[in-house]
Amino acid sequence: QVQLVESGGGLVQAGGSLRLSCAASGRTFSSAVMGWFRQGPGQEREFVAAIRWSGGNTYYGDSVKGRFTISRDNAKNTVSLQMNSLKPEDTAVYYCAAASAFGGSYYVTLIRGYDYWGQGTQVTVSS
Repeated sequence: QVQLVESGGGLVQAGGSLRLSCAASGRTFSSAVMGWFRQGPGQEREFVAAIRWSGGNTYYGDSVKGRFTISRDNAKNTVSLQMNSLKPEDTAVYYCAAASAFGGSYYVTLIRGYDYWGQGTQVTVSS
């Protein structure tokens, strides 16, 4: 089992920045990919970003490319999401997720590609 705990959410004005963190514990050696997803009010959960523990390859959803940056700290078993130039449409609950295996660049964008999920942290961007 892998436990994931997100932190760093909050309220920010449009154009501002926030940094989310995800702390992984438990059988973290079994995780190959860490991802961030988000779910806005009345919306489906969507892919935001992902990173491979080994090699650090990164993947981004189209709506956040150039604004968000995902990074990892292998020694601390943490993954961060730096969010810049935030927009009201970025308002959502952000979830951290862990995958036991890397199934390819398309698979990391899928909810079913992940085995473990955190409880989520709320990000609200005011206009």
